[in-house]
Amino acid sequence: MTDILMPALSPTMEEGNLAKWRIKVGDKVESGQVIAEIETDKATMEVEAVDEGVVSEILVPAGTEGVKVNALIARLKDEGAAAGKPALAAPPVKAEAPPAPKSEAAPAPVAPTTVASAPAAPKASGDRVFASPLAKRLAVQKGVDLKAVAGSGPHGRIIARDVEQAKPGVAPAGAAPAPQRQALSLEQMGIAPGSYDLVPLSNMRKTIARRLTESFRDIPHFPLSIDLEIDRLLEARQRINGSLGNDVRVSVNDIVIRAAALALKKVPEANASYTAEGIAMHKHADIAMAVAIDGGLITPIIRAAETKGLVQISKESKDLAERARTGKLKPEEYQGGTFSVSNLGMFGIKSFASIINEPQGAILSVGAGEKRAVVRGDQIVAATVMTVTLTCDHRVVDGAIGARWLQAFKPLIEDPIVMLA
Repeated sequence: MTDILMPALSPTMEEGNLAKWRIKVGDKVESGQVIAEIETDKATMEVEAVDEGVVSEILVPAGTEGVKVNALIARLKDEGAAAGKPALAAPPVKAEAPPAPKSEAAPAPVAPTTVASAPAAPKASGDRVFASPLAKRLAVQKGVDLKAVAGSGPHGRIIARDVEQAKPGVAPAGAAPAPQRQALSLEQMGIAPGSYDLVPLSNMRKTIARRLTESFRDIPHFPLSIDLEIDRLLEARQRINGSLGNDVRVSVNDIVIRAAALALKKVPEANASYTAEGIAMHKHADIAMAVAIDGGLITPIIRAAETKGLVQISKESKDLAERARTGKLKPEEYQGGTFSVSNLGMFGIKSFASIINEPQGAILSVGAGEKRAVVRGDQIVAATVMTVTLTCDHRVVDGAIGARWLQAFKPLIEDPIVMLA
């Protein structure tokens, strides 16, 4: 018999919904054939079979939610394959829009992989333990010694559920378990029963809640805000679009993305991520742009944005945004990134501070451009002003680095001709 296991369709996936089977008991399956549709926290992915055989059992019915990665979901009768060989689903060949109402920061830069049944955890050389960042944080909070925990994740990696199921042991030196917040029902908080409709949480909304809670709670962050005069930017944009015809239209956000990338090259210390082993200094400015979609948020990435002109950035950003809204992004197109841009100016928001999309070191929040009174010399004049706020991970981007990045970003926005030099 050949086992078919629930695949990991992204590095952060721990469970998914088995939305649909494309096979039934008795069907002959060929390598490369689409056998199932699995809903992740981002989209619904088509999954291919690796081995050939005849379907003997379907153990997890279509529509089942919360199926753990590596769980046994079906079996094949072998046709020339070695008995007991696990047949994993291959990486997704395409993504489809998630079914309504199910439809989210975020945001590691790894190509999609499938995970074989987890071998014994490789506790590694020395004192290093293979565990996810969330598992490590939970271990500190619960007082669990990770060296005594068997990992059930990819290649024996310790993941959050392993820590949650483990008994408290010896906590790391100096670490005190954090008090667990008691979850109360709405009724316990004074909301009358029957006075509301409950919309089930989609995988995307669960992931947004978990990742942003972790980010806001665990990353020491602070905001830096400045005002930018953008009259020259608006004039330059009008001239650029007038010379391009109707095929390409450069947006203010496209200019912001390019300016952010160039500023990261001028101040490379801001293009960094904090890790337990050291500070990762990224070689390229991979700019993630926040895109609102049904049921949540997703951050497709303009890779190596510092090497691309405004026209190329415009084309890529529009293509990524469109495919994000239809659920057709590939995992490698929204996972990772070294810096994020979130723009709410089109909604009239004057200023705001975003939550950092880990493992990035900073995120830029862009407000609306509006006419304001500014002082030039001894005179008060009208100018179009836009407020931007840089939220920084203080572990890697301190106040001086963040301020220098904004100093590099400001002239690129206020006089975009500099970016064309």
